[in-house]
Amino acid sequence: MENRIAMLLSKTKYNVYDLAEIVKVLRSENGCPWDKVQTHQSIRGDFLEEVYEVLEAIDCDSKEMLREELGDVLLQVIFHAEIETEKDSFDLDDIANDVCKKLIIRHPHVFGDVNADNVDTVLKNWDSIKKETKGQESYTDTLKSVPKVFPTLMRAQKLGKRASRAGMDFKGIDDCFSSLKSEVAEIEDALNNNDTDSAVAELGDLLFSCANLSRKLGVDAEEILDKANDKFLRRFEAVESLVGQDGFDMAELDIETLDTYWEKVKLYGN
Repeated sequence: MENRIAMLLSKTKYNVYDLAEIVKVLRSENGCPWDKVQTHQSIRGDFLEEVYEVLEAIDCDSKEMLREELGDVLLQVIFHAEIETEKDSFDLDDIANDVCKKLIIRHPHVFGDVNADNVDTVLKNWDSIKKETKGQESYTDTLKSVPKVFPTLMRAQKLGKRASRAGMDFKGIDDCFSSLKSEVAEIEDALNNNDTDSAVAELGDLLFSCANLSRKLGVDAEEILDKANDKFLRRFEAVESLVGQDGFDMAELDIETLDTYWEKVKLYGN
């Protein structure tokens, strides 16, 4: 143990395997009390947080931030690998081996004699090979393989995309939009009949239709909702500022008055 620590401390530049060694030391008997008791489940949320922080770094276009956050994601990968290494299940090299084989198999136009001179052909081949290697015998199998832990809009969009490969899709934007309006009408009918359960179910269908419309428009539903969230926050802040300038507190005003401020903010282009 002391020799391993001394070896690590003597280095001035580290690599991936040094990181794996550090994690091994942290989880050893005389390592860190916190690190050595962690499980896949206990740090599951940490992994998700680190991935989101990578996305934030990308959105901020910060190379320094991206470098740091990718390191944190790499740490998560190695930590989970170490947990399995301790069980003699698989190790970091096994993970690398599997993904290397997968990339070679799924790129026969690069590592084989298959012709694919455009992106559409590459994606079609990729999906076909993926379906075969994963033992998916039906279109339903491909839909079921979409992880349930995906954000719901992302999952809805994925399900719609995979269903379209079986021919089950809207003919175009107009049909998709008609379906969306139909769902709105069904929610209204349910509410008029005081049927809350049906209204909630139809609201779910409406959200699914919104995800499909996003897909048909070629945009990411999660991303555009995130932009809408930011816009709402920006406008809310502007409303509160205007209300404060007039000497009021938002909570003291009725919704009609607040709507007047809201429309004023929209008029200003916020």
